[in-house]
Amino acid sequence: MSEDPHHLPHRTAPTWEVELLISGVAVFAMLQLPGWLDDRVFALSPRMGEDWQMILRMLYLYAKSAAVVLAITFALHLLMRAHWIALVGMHSVFPMGVRLDRLRMGPIQRAVEEARPDSTIDAIERADNRASVVFAIGVSIASLIATICVFFAVAILPMLLLSRAFGLGMNPMNLIVGVFAVSILPYAIASMLDHGLAGRLRPGGLPYRAIEAVLGFYSRTGMGRRNSQILAILTSNGGERRMMALVFGIMIAAIVGAAAAYAVMRKQVDIGTYALFPDAGASRIDPAHYDDERDPSRDDPIPYVQGMAIAGPYLKLVVPYDPRRDEAAMRDCRVPENAKTTRRTDILLGCLQSLHGATLDGKPLPSLRYEIASDPRADRPALLAMIDVRTLAPGRHELQVARPPRSGKSNKDDPGFDRIPFWR
Repeated sequence: MSEDPHHLPHRTAPTWEVELLISGVAVFAMLQLPGWLDDRVFALSPRMGEDWQMILRMLYLYAKSAAVVLAITFALHLLMRAHWIALVGMHSVFPMGVRLDRLRMGPIQRAVEEARPDSTIDAIERADNRASVVFAIGVSIASLIATICVFFAVAILPMLLLSRAFGLGMNPMNLIVGVFAVSILPYAIASMLDHGLAGRLRPGGLPYRAIEAVLGFYSRTGMGRRNSQILAILTSNGGERRMMALVFGIMIAAIVGAAAAYAVMRKQVDIGTYALFPDAGASRIDPAHYDDERDPSRDDPIPYVQGMAIAGPYLKLVVPYDPRRDEAAMRDCRVPENAKTTRRTDILLGCLQSLHGATLDGKPLPSLRYEIASDPRADRPALLAMIDVRTLAPGRHELQVARPPRSGKSNKDDPGFDRIPFWR
């Protein structure tokens, strides 16, 4: 049955208009969402200790993976729908389709091409189906990753809060593994027994009823094979192994890609041909040490001064509080239980001052005094010291600010201080 070239083919997916609307509207938001998540995790990370940071990074990786999958899906879907629209337009302009008799080719190639009964209508239908399938797969994978993210937030965060409230001190990774095992293992074991003992279990028997109860419970809680209708349709019609390999392959690629991008942003890798450039290591000048050059939304909470060139009489040193380093070291700070607020503040300030002693040009600063302040651009608590530099000679000088080791980590290459060169 021939199709009217001036109308859409009869077998066109009925959702094509809604697909285009969703992709066109959401693609710009999805392209901006990964960057917004990067800013949020870099802003929250310095406020938390190692335990909470692990939870934060996991939630961030899952959320960013879902956002990246949706962004790629919508962009790819728009491109594929554009290709489909172009085919429909060409069929309307040239209803005769491909006219092989007008193409220059040899007899063998002509015979090969004529042996392929491929009409423009068939190409339009394939392009239409591909666009709908890509849209469905991308949305399903993003929904699955988002579900995992919500599951971790709902299941792990309350348990971690209870652990901290009762002083249990549970390791976040052990907590994650435990929650995963308790949540998934019963379903996995019941599914394997059901599949492996197929036909050998007597209906109504205890093993049969136990497996039925477990699978029924997980089906009602959203883990049944038909709870995700889109994936169930795709796997049952497109080959279960192939579709599951595709789905999990995309999920793993998205999560690994998000983790790799996060690692690159954290380490500030110089991408390019810089093999012969000298590796300065710890002696490299870090822009994060200067308030007029640092990025407070991305840089670590490290000490900084107002700039490389100091024109005024005082060097303004700000040492942000870093829970990853300072919190563990501060646990040894003894504060009497009955100490008043002022006394408690003085004791804690003294402990922090002892952790962040400073030297100027290799000489200790015995008169260094920290005040309780904040990092105004990052809105985080910090120590402030005003160092008199009126007697310094013109030229290069170097300030070194001590820091405790990072909680739970030992790094032999860590010098134990931050190095801040400046010029008068």
